[in-house]
Amino acid sequence: MPVEIELWKKPKNPVIIEGFPGFGLIGTITTEFLISQLKAELIGRIRLDDIPAMVAIHDSKVIHPLGIYHAAKQNIAIIHVVTNVHGIEWQIARAITEIAEKLGAKEILSVEGVASPTQGEDADGATFYYANVQANQKRFEKVKVGRLREGVIVGVTGALLVERGAPVSAVFVETQTGLPDSKAAAEVIKVLDKYLGLKIDPAPLYEQAHKFEEKLKRIIDQTKITKDEQEKKKLSYVG
Repeated sequence: MPVEIELWKKPKNPVIIEGFPGFGLIGTITTEFLISQLKAELIGRIRLDDIPAMVAIHDSKVIHPLGIYHAAKQNIAIIHVVTNVHGIEWQIARAITEIAEKLGAKEILSVEGVASPTQGEDADGATFYYANVQANQKRFEKVKVGRLREGVIVGVTGALLVERGAPVSAVFVETQTGLPDSKAAAEVIKVLDKYLGLKIDPAPLYEQAHKFEEKLKRIIDQTKITKDEQEKKKLSYVG
């Protein structure tokens, strides 16, 4: 399963933030918002044979399935994903680790949504962190984020935690599993803002929540429909 990493620019020693579609689309919403607010530019992409050969078009622009962006002022690399990576998490984690090595990344920061025990409007969007380096644990404690003490970490984040390379930290937020949740993503933005000193106002994400959610849900839904259509074509060829 070949993985190809294309980097048109190679910023030195960035922090890498990655977010994948999952519970509440937290990772994708957060990275989309960061790209917009930090005016990050596309500097590369990850290509895998195992993801559908398709791209989304939004505002007449191509949205890469696994795009790599860079915010020069803050020196943050952002991996923005709008495709399903179920079943290829290990390959993706190795690709991110390779990117971190190529760039000499200081840290890899993962963003994840976790199922909230409270349903509906009362979900509080509580945030937690996990970090495999003590210095970063202290930084999270300083900005008053609770530590994840028990749990099972799955997907790309789980795979990253056992890869060797740059320090890995993760920010988790409680969310509604079946719905895009911009409000919960805004809570993650608050944590990243304090942790990295970004000076980002999460208010636009609250205000534009519906717009963000509809845009990303439409892109991901269309990706799923196209993938299903491809699978049907394969079956028709066989049958």
